[in-house]
Amino acid sequence: MSRSQSLFAIPDFSVSPRIDQAGAEERASRFTKRSIKKESKLNGLKLVLNMIDLTTLEGKDTEGKVKQLCYKAMHPHDAVPDIPTVAAICVYPSMVKVAKKALGDAGIKVASVATAFPSGQAPKDIKIRDTKYAVSEGADEVDMVISRGKFHAGEYNFVFDEIAAIKEACGDARLKVILETGELGTFDKVRRASDIAMYAGADFIKTSTGKIQPAATMPVTLVMLEAIRDFYYKTGRMVGMKPAGGISKSKLALHYLVMVKEVLGEDWLTNEWFRFGASSLANDVLMQIVKEKTGVYQAANYFSVD
Repeated sequence: MSRSQSLFAIPDFSVSPRIDQAGAEERASRFTKRSIKKESKLNGLKLVLNMIDLTTLEGKDTEGKVKQLCYKAMHPHDAVPDIPTVAAICVYPSMVKVAKKALGDAGIKVASVATAFPSGQAPKDIKIRDTKYAVSEGADEVDMVISRGKFHAGEYNFVFDEIAAIKEACGDARLKVILETGELGTFDKVRRASDIAMYAGADFIKTSTGKIQPAATMPVTLVMLEAIRDFYYKTGRMVGMKPAGGISKSKLALHYLVMVKEVLGEDWLTNEWFRFGASSLANDVLMQIVKEKTGVYQAANYFSVD
């Protein structure tokens, strides 16, 4: 899809809305002050678990490690009933087939990073082949990275066209577009990159690869949620959100859910439209769920190390 073929009027990305950084930080801080009742907390924890993309993206990944992660995805805690599965397993393209087979018909998605993750420094034709390979291996979702160098050079049309080409290469797979907000520098640039990704066809926008610090923060996520809200008002199309990296505690994850509900509404409070890219979060959520159900904490060694 080119800009001329887009279903929506494409804005001039060089004049994206200006973001008041102090204002965004102050608004985001308010969501951390909401009180959550006990019953709502347990439901929220289950929702958080069901929104996690369990991830392994290391050079030392083996088939055995991926299979182990898939087992954890399907059986978060064997001793406690009524615990939901996670949303997806996220792996490199070479491990997609392994994950797909291990998960079987569990209903858990297989996501694959692509497009020269995490740097994005590769020619477009290689990125397209990378994406098509992941999809051919069975990926339900593709997590791509934008070309930050081109973005910082002001080549916004290049970034748009590349995302649109990857979206086309995805076929029926959903596309999550990683902005790598830690490399963008300002909230204005985060907003601009969010707009580019959504108008180019992203099904989700995502903060980070998890390889760069800072990764997800509540103020950055708020800027992206507000971009999603404005895009929805203009086009009627829902876009999902995935903060990734730096979210390891249940309490913080619940603050994110409060923010999503108040900015976008309850329609976004499902794993179809909101995800956490935070594997280390899963164990803390499980620990808190057990605490809510039994009244006592289990030791950390009761939970598998990913």
